[in-house]
Amino acid sequence: MLRAKFDKQIKECMSENLELVNNDKWRNKYHIMPPVGWINDPNGLCEFNGGYHCFYQYSPLNPLGGEKFWGHAVSKDLANWEQRDIALYPDIKEDINGVYSGSALVKDDTVYFFYTGNVKYPGDHDYILTGREQNVILVTSKDCVNFSEKKVLLRNSDFPNNMSLHVRDPKVWEEDGIYYMVLGARTKDDKGCILLYKSNDLYNWEFHSIPARNINNMGYMWECPDIFKLDDKYILMFSPQGMEADGYKYNNVYQSGYAIGNFINDNTQLKLGEFIEIDRGFDFYAPQTFEDSKGRRIVIGWMGVPDAVEHKNPTIDKFWQHQLTIPRELILKNDKIYQIPVAELEVLRKGVAYKNEISLNDKSILDIFESNTFELKIDFINSKEFQISLREDCTLSYKNKVFKLELGKSGYGRDMRAVEIDAVNSIRIFSDNSSLEIFLNDGEEVFSTRIYNDYIDRTLTLIGEGIVKIEKWNL
Repeated sequence: MLRAKFDKQIKECMSENLELVNNDKWRNKYHIMPPVGWINDPNGLCEFNGGYHCFYQYSPLNPLGGEKFWGHAVSKDLANWEQRDIALYPDIKEDINGVYSGSALVKDDTVYFFYTGNVKYPGDHDYILTGREQNVILVTSKDCVNFSEKKVLLRNSDFPNNMSLHVRDPKVWEEDGIYYMVLGARTKDDKGCILLYKSNDLYNWEFHSIPARNINNMGYMWECPDIFKLDDKYILMFSPQGMEADGYKYNNVYQSGYAIGNFINDNTQLKLGEFIEIDRGFDFYAPQTFEDSKGRRIVIGWMGVPDAVEHKNPTIDKFWQHQLTIPRELILKNDKIYQIPVAELEVLRKGVAYKNEISLNDKSILDIFESNTFELKIDFINSKEFQISLREDCTLSYKNKVFKLELGKSGYGRDMRAVEIDAVNSIRIFSDNSSLEIFLNDGEEVFSTRIYNDYIDRTLTLIGEGIVKIEKWNL
């Protein structure tokens, strides 16, 4: 009954708004976006039956968010994505107020999906200690189209006594014949932490430990946890809420980052300096990873941040908001994660690349862009300082070992983000109609942002010294 009601509402919403959405000049070309309405966290990332699957938090009825479903996009190559029908609906009493975030585990010929079912009681509640349920729910599928009945695995009563009602976002994996699940949590005294559960059969779960918790200004809630291995080292990736800014660090309202430690076998207590932001831009949150058949650890994030009220998105007027990042391969170098755009994205390149090598002498202006959708690579030789301008009022600069991303009116409230870095030898940019993803030094640092310039700026302006090699592809 509920599903039929939702289907009718969504069909009417699509009929009223789909043309408005598709004609928006800021609609992107190669990113996963909501068909209409709102998108946030990537969920259930997996490779299955010859395709890559990206499920995501989806509110089709309202570009400001609202009732949460799981949308679904499929790709053969991680570059070209097709939208499929809505996968999961909030249609049982344990998820009646939203199918919240979760993950996928592929086992034999079946995909096991774990997610948080959200329930909010009516009445006078704070929804932290009273008035809420966050249930871990399982559904399975043999084709990522048809899904089993939902089974509730864990309720709030199954979590440690000192937890608030905010426990969510299950990530599940298998290791040495044992299944593990991590959940993000908020304690009753407002400290973020991670809960770890174990299972032998994916259905019956027992509490194992609290492998990491807030001990030094690490936020009141940790969302979207993910534990995986790179080079035989455990990585904990998570999104803490409530961290205070520290110079150029932690400038967004909420952060996303990682720490390295033995989280499975030890109670590893994180110190502030051990948390590393994985993206320095304005728009990045709730990343999730998966391992593909080539053995790569691939991450996709949400190009947005909850409660970032100072950052506006004019696409709301066209009845859609937000997008996901391009897929990025994760590499560990000297205990630091590098993010590299997956090689498959090269299939998006159109025609012959623009190539140039110039000696900078104060200022160079190149007329090289035909649209806002391009890939740009700049290599710097003997350039200790530089300034780059593109997309009308976007400035990238490096001086005194600080790299800065600065936006003017095209940022719609996004102003400046920066990182301290010893050298910038290369910049690679993926530009879409309303987004930029900027990779320094083959992914040593990354900046993701939305951008809404009024017109197509054909020019690339460079100021500095030394030799600069430039390559550009239309996408």
